[in-house]
Amino acid sequence: MNIKNKTDFDQPLTGWRLKIHEIIFEAETFWGKWFDILLLVLILFSVLTVMLESVAEFEEDYKNLFTIAEWTVTLLFSIEYAMRLLSIKKPWSYVFSFYGVIDILSIIPTYLAIFISGTQSLMVIRVFRLVRIFRILKLARFLGEADVLVDAIKSSMPKVTVFLVTVISMSLIAGTLMYLIEGEDSGFTSIPKSWYWAIVTMTTVGYGDITPQTAFGQVLASLIMLSGYGILAVPTGIVSAELAFRKNKSVSVRSCLSCCVEGHDHHAKFCFDCGEELG
Repeated sequence: MNIKNKTDFDQPLTGWRLKIHEIIFEAETFWGKWFDILLLVLILFSVLTVMLESVAEFEEDYKNLFTIAEWTVTLLFSIEYAMRLLSIKKPWSYVFSFYGVIDILSIIPTYLAIFISGTQSLMVIRVFRLVRIFRILKLARFLGEADVLVDAIKSSMPKVTVFLVTVISMSLIAGTLMYLIEGEDSGFTSIPKSWYWAIVTMTTVGYGDITPQTAFGQVLASLIMLSGYGILAVPTGIVSAELAFRKNKSVSVRSCLSCCVEGHDHHAKFCFDCGEELG
């Protein structure tokens, strides 16, 4: 007797699971597009509710209404999340994906508020779900541009890290010198506080809460300010150089039936992540 070890999730998507997948994951279908539009409306409504609830006058007058709205949207999102897991062959792939993490984080605050008061305000994280607007408007090229930017930043990290270490060292030296030159009378009461001033000055932020009073201090401050303009241009140049070496490609919003990964080439027949045949 043959024993089948495969679960329902290992089987090809058919019937209601395939239909749900098309509605939830495929933005290029009629119902898929309307589903995403409805989802965006709920997200905006939820974020607006959280913002209004933080206003004391509204919170006092409409507290019960806000609570009902929060729980209604959260329950709808919970059902949607469960449907997403049911409509793909490898649910764990979605759970640990970018969208999956954002989706679960947008649900947890409401349930967490039962035990910890005030955590429902963290529901504003739902605004990250608005990135799905790129799928709805068929702006898949922006997804490709995002991938190129992420790759460029990753490749630039070693150089940027060396640059940051250099800047930190320079600011520490500058702060220490300013501490010795100005002293406590000018507000430079310690090396850490002087280091803070050097960082603020070097990044051209300049809060103005601490300012040098002596001639030597002002000369040093001027040199730090001028060097700040050149320093800020370095990481931008590094990332720009990496971007120049990366060629963007045309991608679609087709979702893999198995792992739900998007961003495939228009002519791709198999998922670049799990190798599953694309529908």
